[in-house]
Amino acid sequence: MPDDRYSNRPRRENLLAFSPPDIGQEEIDEVVDSLRSGWITTGPKTARFERALAEYAGSEQALALNSATAGLFLCLKASGIGPGDEVITTPYTFAATVNVILHAGATPVLADVRREDFNIDPVRIDQAVTERTKAVIPVHFAGRSCDMDAIGAIAKKHDLAVIEDAAHAIGTEYKGRRIGGISRFTVFSFHAVKNVTTAEGGAITTNDGETADRLRAMALHGMDKDAWKRFSPGGRWQYDIVTPGYKSNMMDIQAALGIHQLRRLEANLVKRRNIADRYHKGLSGIPQITLPRDPEDGRHCWHLFPVLIDFAKLKIDRDRFIELLLQENISTNVHYLPVHLFSYYRQHLGYKPGDFPIAEDLSDREITLPLYTRLLPDDVDDVIAAVRRIIFDNLK
Repeated sequence: MPDDRYSNRPRRENLLAFSPPDIGQEEIDEVVDSLRSGWITTGPKTARFERALAEYAGSEQALALNSATAGLFLCLKASGIGPGDEVITTPYTFAATVNVILHAGATPVLADVRREDFNIDPVRIDQAVTERTKAVIPVHFAGRSCDMDAIGAIAKKHDLAVIEDAAHAIGTEYKGRRIGGISRFTVFSFHAVKNVTTAEGGAITTNDGETADRLRAMALHGMDKDAWKRFSPGGRWQYDIVTPGYKSNMMDIQAALGIHQLRRLEANLVKRRNIADRYHKGLSGIPQITLPRDPEDGRHCWHLFPVLIDFAKLKIDRDRFIELLLQENISTNVHYLPVHLFSYYRQHLGYKPGDFPIAEDLSDREITLPLYTRLLPDDVDDVIAAVRRIIFDNLK
């Protein structure tokens, strides 16, 4: 299916990065202000970021942390989950989602995904519930929401905690509601490649004020007051240890980035939407490629642009496809190798290839194309041209 707009386009001269952060002067100035203020750990800017995040997500409380991994773990602990309990989640996720279940002493139970959106299948969740099941962790893959009505109904029927892994989903909406205000717990990531970045970092949003107070103590050694509350004007030095906690707090240096990243998020989501639209226009109608789509019942935040390639119709496999893209000076990634195929989970949890056939099939054919706010239209067209050229040059 040649197209002169792309087939005659020359290869890029410089390497196109996969997903660099978009850091503006306002973030830089805010970080410098923190450094000069003398308050660089958890303090007033972290509190400011938490208030802004709670307002954006539509939740009563937000707790900023040093990672989404810490957030998932703390939510499990706050839900009383430990040895002997089971937690259902998806095989189509980063390993952290499963690791935190193990760290809590519980057993991860995986449920296969839906082919149309890579997200965990509620039918499979219901089938996986046992008397030991205590929670479910749905993962909103690539920025598209899981079916939260169905998951919520299953959780209510079986009295399960719902902890949303929204590492990809800041700005995602489900049936008119932003992810972050639907379940008891939602956990966001602000890693360097995310739609909002604090370099490293994460957050929990919740509408449960009492549990939020407990989470704050758990996140900082079990202390009932952080340093800002003790040493800011009017504070008192005394504190209590109310639980054997952890060290998961966000620093003001990180929050200084997040304040302005979050303020620009809606404008950046428009940019991401436009890039996704440009990919769709340039790659639609090619039988060998399947493109991600918008949901009918919400808003995709387009954190990732995962495409599926039908390698059975090509003379090359995925590794060679990625190599050829790199020769075109296009960086790509793969999201993900299903977690049950990694050696640790196979050896210690007894998983094997073939256990989750939909996840495995999607993973075998998936390549993630660059999508970030600094991409220019010419950059996107370079990616489109490279993908088209490789497909048409390697048809069987």
